[in-house]
Amino acid sequence: MNRYLQKRGFRRHVICAALVLFQLWLPTVDADQGAPLPTLSVSVLQFGTAHWELSHIVDRQLDRRHDYTLAIRPVANLPASHLAVTSGTVNGAVADLLWAQSRYQAGSAFLYVPFSSSIGDIVVAEQSPVTSVSDLEGLRVGVAGGPDSKGWILLQKVAERQGLDLSDATEVQYAAPPLLSQALRRGQVDAIVTYWHFAARLKGEGGWRSAFGMEDLLTAMELDSDLPVLGYVFPEPWASENTELINGFARSVAEAKAELTEQPDYWRRMRPLMRTADPGVFEALRTGFIAGTPEPLTDQRVADLRKLLVLTGAESKTLMPETLFHRGGP
Repeated sequence: MNRYLQKRGFRRHVICAALVLFQLWLPTVDADQGAPLPTLSVSVLQFGTAHWELSHIVDRQLDRRHDYTLAIRPVANLPASHLAVTSGTVNGAVADLLWAQSRYQAGSAFLYVPFSSSIGDIVVAEQSPVTSVSDLEGLRVGVAGGPDSKGWILLQKVAERQGLDLSDATEVQYAAPPLLSQALRRGQVDAIVTYWHFAARLKGEGGWRSAFGMEDLLTAMELDSDLPVLGYVFPEPWASENTELINGFARSVAEAKAELTEQPDYWRRMRPLMRTADPGVFEALRTGFIAGTPEPLTDQRVADLRKLLVLTGAESKTLMPETLFHRGGP
């Protein structure tokens, strides 16, 4: 009898496992129409800021509201994310404007859907006398992202207009953002040019401030101060065949940004992704994310994005065409 019960229990486990696998295999179905929803997969850094937004879309089912299913594919680092989208493992990924331009010059066009206008920040100690670009002369400056950092390039361009060569006038140190934050805390550098969320963590801790705004640099270069320098990128051949899917994604992104801006309670659920228990850091990250919400693209704003590419080293003859900038989203 015991052997019989054991066999029957084993069969039950096998059947249950098979049913679970079958359910996982089934495509997502629209409950109202009974039609399968297309899936859009996006590679994202596991603890990156875009993950906050995408996680909100899934949690609130904003994807299904726009007739698709969002599949988030977390990766450990940026190169892995870029590889995923270039290899076709996923449909899209988060990348900056310079990456999209470099891929276009290499012969691979990507549709660019705006994500964030946060270029970065220049952080100094609260008691630091630095309040302008010229004040950086003679200081030790840490730069995140290496010589090709958008913020550093833009900073140098503005300095050039003021007759200052920052590469000669400062002691430059390139390093990963976490290392630069530590160097600033230890007094090993006087200022850092870093990504906005690392700057937000520092300012949230207290004792640190922005030397001046990156938007001031864009204004100094006669550009719109709210340019989306980060975007979701999709291979153009695939995007052109899935226009409605891309438009639905862009609409859900816009709705997510609006909800996260207008309803602070939604941020509580994302606390684990933000990796902070400090109330000051949490608020700084939330505020910084919302501040980076870009306005819709217009002809002039697209023209300014292309001008920014030229200012950061792209050749005018090989610029991403206007058609690669998606205007149906935020």
